[in-house]
Amino acid sequence: MAVALAVFYSLILASIAVAGTPTSSRPSRLIIELIHRDSVVSPHHDPNENAASRIQRAINISIARFAYLQAKVKSYSSNNIIDYQADVFPSKVFSLFFMNFSIGQPPIPQFTVMDTGSTLLWVQCRPCLDCSQQFGPIFDPSMSSSYADLPCYSEYCWYSPNVKCNFLNQCLYNQTYIRGPSASGVLATEQLIFKTSDEGKIRVQDVVFGCGHDNGKFEDRHLSGVFGLGFSRLSLVSQLGSTFSYCVGNLNDPYYFHNKLVLGHGARIEGDSTPLEVINGRYYITLEAISIGGKMLDIDPDIFTRKTWDNGGVIIDSGSSATWLVKAGYDALLHEVESLLDMWLTRYRFDSWTLCYRGTASRDLIGFPAVTFHFAGGAELVLDVDSLFFQRWPHAFCMAVLPSFVNGENYTSLSLIGMMAQQNYNVAYDIGGKKLAFERVDCELLDD
Repeated sequence: MAVALAVFYSLILASIAVAGTPTSSRPSRLIIELIHRDSVVSPHHDPNENAASRIQRAINISIARFAYLQAKVKSYSSNNIIDYQADVFPSKVFSLFFMNFSIGQPPIPQFTVMDTGSTLLWVQCRPCLDCSQQFGPIFDPSMSSSYADLPCYSEYCWYSPNVKCNFLNQCLYNQTYIRGPSASGVLATEQLIFKTSDEGKIRVQDVVFGCGHDNGKFEDRHLSGVFGLGFSRLSLVSQLGSTFSYCVGNLNDPYYFHNKLVLGHGARIEGDSTPLEVINGRYYITLEAISIGGKMLDIDPDIFTRKTWDNGGVIIDSGSSATWLVKAGYDALLHEVESLLDMWLTRYRFDSWTLCYRGTASRDLIGFPAVTFHFAGGAELVLDVDSLFFQRWPHAFCMAVLPSFVNGENYTSLSLIGMMAQQNYNVAYDIGGKKLAFERVDCELLDD
């Protein structure tokens, strides 16, 4: 852990050691390094932790994430629409990816959660009524020459969570969470500085963000806020052109350094696309079929359709490693995988909802056919062995697709495409064009 912290802080401090003047204005293409929770450059990396422990945590994160998204969708579908309730209070326990940037002039380094389920970018600010004692200084807007409060008449003000105005004409927000305390503060504008892949700097000026003065207390002392990538008029995605993409490699490889997020019109939108629908900041796509090795499974595509009277549909998400399928779709996939493996391998009975086998996936699944998710418009997401299975224990592996349920028993109509399924793809969100594109690629090739 000490080595990981040393590496992490050398990287984050380098982000403010500006060699030359950063490029200013609104860039057409902004590339940001994504730090997986278990990467060797993450402050959370524990070199003494084994792979089984990391996998178990990823499963726990996936279960918590799906439960919270389900609750959020349900709250939106109810008569009393809760439009501003985010998934989870920021924590290493419930987060997969993090990112660095600096804010203000002089720039103060930040380490935030990346979350496609939240729309607001916010960081802790002084004076702090109730904040966690993060490592590194808390941003003090009074010391920044580029900070400005947003007045109540600003159009952005009315898109902020649970908006209020005070006697100083400041726009006050209150971001509530399904689990954990709320985060509240002042809506403002500030400059953000990002480190580019060629060690340069890009300054993005006049970014609307939440300056959090009352944020509860993080379980994670490394975090300073949330980098929301959900879509709304207030979100950074909207401010930078309503287009972004991300590319991640093998989530179980702590030495993979090429995970990245690209913001702006310059985001790479290649490959086959499928219609994208944005509802309450979340991203919905239409799954039409599933096949294994070219064999189409007997699934009624209507089970994946989002209907106005239920909490269903298919969300694509960055916060869950596992993929979740509505029960009828999961059962069809489960039975086909069983028919291929039961004659060769021994089942490992762990619980009633996870398909596991004794053995080593890398050895025992050589030649296993790919599973393909077929989406509206002809886009496909192909899951190889590394994207479909994970080595849960040294002696057993499990399928990384789970049946959609809450609390282990109540099945739901919501499905979710998780990050293991998206490994080795550049996933591009063209919100203005209402489409999402999948391009299978080695993320390292996108570094430039």
